[in-house]
Amino acid sequence: MYQLYYYPGNANLAPHMLLEELSVPYQLVLIDRDNNAHKGKEYLRLNPTGRIPVLVDGDLVLFETAAICLHLVDRHPEAGLAPALGTAERAHFYKWLMYLTNTLQAELLTYFYPERLASSEAGAADVKQHAEQRVSAMLDLLDRTLAEHGGPYLLGQQYTAVDPYLMMLSRWTRMMMHPARNRTHLGRFLQRMVERPAVMRAFEQEGLSEPLF
Repeated sequence: MYQLYYYPGNANLAPHMLLEELSVPYQLVLIDRDNNAHKGKEYLRLNPTGRIPVLVDGDLVLFETAAICLHLVDRHPEAGLAPALGTAERAHFYKWLMYLTNTLQAELLTYFYPERLASSEAGAADVKQHAEQRVSAMLDLLDRTLAEHGGPYLLGQQYTAVDPYLMMLSRWTRMMMHPARNRTHLGRFLQRMVERPAVMRAFEQEGLSEPLF
């Protein structure tokens, strides 16, 4: 049985949605981030970076959200949550997963933690403002991509692991001036995502409330 170490709404949400989509046995293990449990010795033995999530699969202990998602789709190829190996579609799958984790997610972290890049409150506010502008441009690109191929999902007709990842990151923008949901095609995508039972089960289990995205 898998174990997913999580904190509500954190980067564990994407693999959590995938686990629900796969309908495989798993256990959620809450890490009390409010009390810095993710920096405690016990958790650091699992993930020395002190970040959430961690997936335990037997003797395998895995951190980094994108790596966890790739492991799950590889462990369950019958679910079709990634295109076939060696295909152009699989290459695009890798491209968008890397874009989401290395570009959009990284910029979102700058937005949420601007003080890491500034030595004053004014400097942090400036960093946050510029990060939000860059995030907005990235969301525009994703919106155009959905428009160009007609969706309904990021790779087109096939629902894959990049879709819950995009759902998770889009949710993180919900309090911004121009959140993901305000864009025509991203808004439709997000509405379609919350209509999936597996997505809603993950949200409910994590106790996430409105606005969902």
